[in-house]
Amino acid sequence: MYKLYDFLPSGNGYKVRLLLAQLGIAFERIEIDILQGESRTPEFLEKNPNGRIPVLELEPGVYLSESNAILVYLGQGTNFLPIDRLEYARVMQWMCFEQYSHEPYIATSRFWLQHNMANQYRKELLQKQAPGYAALGVMEQRLVNHPFLVADRYTLADIALYAYTHVADEGGFSLENFPGIRAWIDRVQAQPQHIPITQE
Repeated sequence: MYKLYDFLPSGNGYKVRLLLAQLGIAFERIEIDILQGESRTPEFLEKNPNGRIPVLELEPGVYLSESNAILVYLGQGTNFLPIDRLEYARVMQWMCFEQYSHEPYIATSRFWLQHNMANQYRKELLQKQAPGYAALGVMEQRLVNHPFLVADRYTLADIALYAYTHVADEGGFSLENFPGIRAWIDRVQAQPQHIPITQE
């Protein structure tokens, strides 16, 4: 059985839990409290020298880190990852976009606000607003005319970007002016075996 080293509030951990649930794969979840430094212990650093969650233990002593890499590993051979080369590449395109143009602004802001760091990072929070909204704007351009991000069907791209987009308000980002995104969130939540971010 897979073991998932995770921090429950994390959107990156949630991506993996959501896909595992939708694939019907049983796993053991092990909470790693990153606020208490549990991802920086020598024991955890043996699993992931980068000291971050999530980490998926595939078999005893075999570990895979980076949430989107884990999604690709689990998604191989399933309907969540297209076989067509171009569609596959477009899934990867959106997943790279999530890591470089979306997560650093929306997810980081959410983390600071959730953990009472707003005063400490007041200036940085303001600086993240424009690029965060720009990322949402890129998504909106696609989703205002399409049901999903790639091939008009639910894929890993949707899982990767849904994780932090649906809780963007917790990072200080309003989705009021993004009707395409709001409708897409409803479609994602209607998928079989969907679980909320707070479900273990």
